[in-house]
Amino acid sequence: MRYVKLGRTDLYVSRLCLGTLPLGPLQAGLELAAGASLIRAALEQGINFIDTAESYGTYPYIRAALRGWTKPVVVATKSYAYTREGMAASLEKARRELDRDVIEVFLLHEQESALTIAGHREALEYLLEARARGLVRAVGLSTHAVAAVRAAAQLPEIDVIHPLLNVEGIGILDGTIQDMLEAVEGAARAGKGIYAMKALGGGHLIKKAREALDFVYQLPFVHSVAVGMQSEAEVLVNVAWSRGEEPPFDVLQVTRQKERRLHIEEWCTGCGRCTGYCPQGALRVNGWRVVVDRNKCLLCGYCAPACRDFCLKVI
Repeated sequence: MRYVKLGRTDLYVSRLCLGTLPLGPLQAGLELAAGASLIRAALEQGINFIDTAESYGTYPYIRAALRGWTKPVVVATKSYAYTREGMAASLEKARRELDRDVIEVFLLHEQESALTIAGHREALEYLLEARARGLVRAVGLSTHAVAAVRAAAQLPEIDVIHPLLNVEGIGILDGTIQDMLEAVEGAARAGKGIYAMKALGGGHLIKKAREALDFVYQLPFVHSVAVGMQSEAEVLVNVAWSRGEEPPFDVLQVTRQKERRLHIEEWCTGCGRCTGYCPQGALRVNGWRVVVDRNKCLLCGYCAPACRDFCLKVI
C-alpha cells in the first residue's frame, strides 16, 4: 500500500480510504462483530485511513476494530453541527464512542458554498480551537459542490477537503466534472489535503469500476480515495486495484453479484420529510408514498434518518 502526506497536515494516509457508511445502519446494518472484522481486514491489508461521520452510526464498529491495533490509524469524521455547542457535543461524542483522545480529521458535513460555510462559522471556530488544544489534528469540510471547494481553497484555516469526484461528474450539484477538477486542483495547490468521495458515482459506475477508480487515483492532486465497502471481498478487490494489481477472479466475481439500491418500505405514508434531506433531488412524493429516481440516487443513505417510520434503507 502506498502512503502519502495529506496536504499540509502531518498525517500520512493510504491511497485507499475505507468508507464505513455502507456497513452501518443506514445501509447493510452489519452486526458489530462482522463490521469490526471487515474494518480489521482492511487494516491488515494496509489501509490506515478510515472515513466515517456522526450520522453514519459506525463509531462502534471502528472502536471495536481498533481495540488492540497498535499501528497508526487516521480517522476522519464529520458533523452537521453549525453552532459552537453542537460541534462541542459532536467532538466529544466522537472521542467517547471511538475511544480516541484525538480525532485526526474533523469535517463540516456537506457544505455547499461560501454562504453555507459562513453559516457554520461557529462550529468551524470551535474545531479550530480544538485543533489548537490538540483534540483535532486537521479541520475541513465535505461537499458535493464546486462552489464549496473553491470557497474552502481560499480559507487558510481549512486543512482538508473531501469532495465528490468521479469520471462522469455524477452527483455534482453545481457544475461539470471539469469545473470540479479545476476547483480541486486549485485547492490542492493551496495546500489542502484532498480525499475524494463517490468515485463510483454512488454505484452508477459499478460496471466500469476499475476504470472509474483509476481515473481518480491517477489525478496527481488527489491524495486518497474513499471507497465504501461492506464485505471483505470488496476490501480485497479495492486494495488490489489501489495497488494497480488484479484481484483474484473468484473474489472479483463475488463483488459483481452485489447490486445496491434504495429500498422504500410498503408502509411509507408519503409524508415527504425525507425529500428535503436528499441533496440530489432523487426523492419525490407520488400519491401516498415516496418514490426514488434511480438515475439521481447516489445511495448515500442520508435520507434514512429523516424517516420516523424507518421506511428507507440502502440494501
